[in-house]
Amino acid sequence: MPNVVWYFDFVSPYAYLGLHTLRRLPAGTDLEYRPILFAALLKHWGQKGPAEIAPKRKWTYRSCIWLARQAQLPFRMPAAHPFNPLVFLRLAIAAGNTPAAIQTIFQTLWTTGSNPADPTMIEQLAYQVGVPLERLGDARVKDELRDNTERAAQNGVFGVPSLGVGEQVFWGSDAVEFAAAYLKNPDILDDEMQHADTIPIGASRSGST
Repeated sequence: MPNVVWYFDFVSPYAYLGLHTLRRLPAGTDLEYRPILFAALLKHWGQKGPAEIAPKRKWTYRSCIWLARQAQLPFRMPAAHPFNPLVFLRLAIAAGNTPAAIQTIFQTLWTTGSNPADPTMIEQLAYQVGVPLERLGDARVKDELRDNTERAAQNGVFGVPSLGVGEQVFWGSDAVEFAAAYLKNPDILDDEMQHADTIPIGASRSGST
């Protein structure tokens, strides 16, 4: 069974929702949690984030609240969003990217309504995951986050959360079933899907009107 990588950024509410779907992967899956900086990914691909488009921002928040209710998951928007996730991404790396630390950070950000910029909250969170705050400035921690993000872009990751299964990318909080099916049977990417990859672009936007 190939190694499976879960790419995420704490700034994404869909990543919080996706975290709770990972248990649906086949038993024995070798899962690696890999934090990346979503903003850098957006810059790489020339995209805007959902929160940067006013109507999409409104829909995203409503959608995530509804999805959490449907899944019976605790969910509460943070006091401000989007927020700068750097400290939390580095905290996860400094904590060894353990599932326990990652879950603790997600829960604090997405169930308590806290202000992600509150230094007291950050200090308490660092204490909970057992990481001294000064470690967040380590070059190794910063380099790992940068490398994670660059490798994600090189591997075709364009959004969070995403599951990387070998060379294939499965994007979205609802993609775990597709990824799980592929893990059980790689032939699920059949001729029709392969053909869809090669369909030519019929029209594209230009700078002129």
